Amino acid sequence: MECNRDECGDPVRQVRLSAGMTANELVRAIGGAGAYNGGALAKAVDIYEKMLRDEKATKYFGLAGAMVPAGMGGIVSELIEKGHIDILVSTGANLTHDTIEAIGCHHYHGNLTCDDVRLREEEINRIYDIFLPDEAFIRFEEFMQDCLSDIPDKSVITISGLLRHIGEHLDHGILATAAKNDVPVFCPAVQDSMLGMQFWFYNQTHHIVVDTFGDMHDIIDRCYAAEHAGAFLVGGGVPKNFIFQNKMITPSGFDYAIQLTGDRPDLGGLSGATLSEAQSWGKINEDAAAITVYGDATINLPLIAAAVLERLEHD
Repeated sequence: MECNRDECGDPVRQVRLSAGMTANELVRAIGGAGAYNGGALAKAVDIYEKMLRDEKATKYFGLAGAMVPAGMGGIVSELIEKGHIDILVSTGANLTHDTIEAIGCHHYHGNLTCDDVRLREEEINRIYDIFLPDEAFIRFEEFMQDCLSDIPDKSVITISGLLRHIGEHLDHGILATAAKNDVPVFCPAVQDSMLGMQFWFYNQTHHIVVDTFGDMHDIIDRCYAAEHAGAFLVGGGVPKNFIFQNKMITPSGFDYAIQLTGDRPDLGGLSGATLSEAQSWGKINEDAAAITVYGDATINLPLIAAAVLERLEHD
């Protein structure tokens, strides 16, 4: 007896695995099942591929959460290098940790069941199951104070200009790759980070003015110039809002949007807000290709990026 319901959609295909499957092959198999967040992930890969293939699209990337300590900074750097990010908006914390890695310090595997009071006594800072010793921040301070000394006193500089200056003093990492490839990095809440604190320390005895609104001209001009626009959002918070609010004032919203989040929408926070909610504000076009993938970005980001890079190179 055949089970067939004409009113139903396509049938769920059982996932078949094989040794040596590529990232894209795995995603296509998951997409055949098409259920839950596996189905959303497969759709995100399709949308991201379409966005990157759109030569008229300006590609925005929002980076929130502790992604660099978790090893995700290398993916962002590679996407910049390959021309897949035109505008990066990040938290100050990610850029702090990016700089720490770029000057030769490391984040270490730790233990989430450790004694945090003892860690404080041993001068080790914990980010869930990642450890970062105080020594890294000492070296970070030395680098920052030396780097900032190359900015003439009484200079007026934007936040993106400050970040480009730092990137030009580094050999690798997100800021270094962005500077080399002329990709602007915006960080509207830079004060909320050790990078911002280091600038404040330096400026106690110097007179550099940071024009916090100066970046608004640049990103809004880019928003108006964008014929099409796509956003890849890792987490939410300030990067997500800064990307959306500046595009919101233009005649059209985003044509593509991918959001990776672990937050719930029913608490009213922006990080969990659905992309359909963003359509009510005009941030995303009504006919946009948009998807939210719920889950851990340290799993979803590498898989999505690897699958799309494979498609672009081989399909």
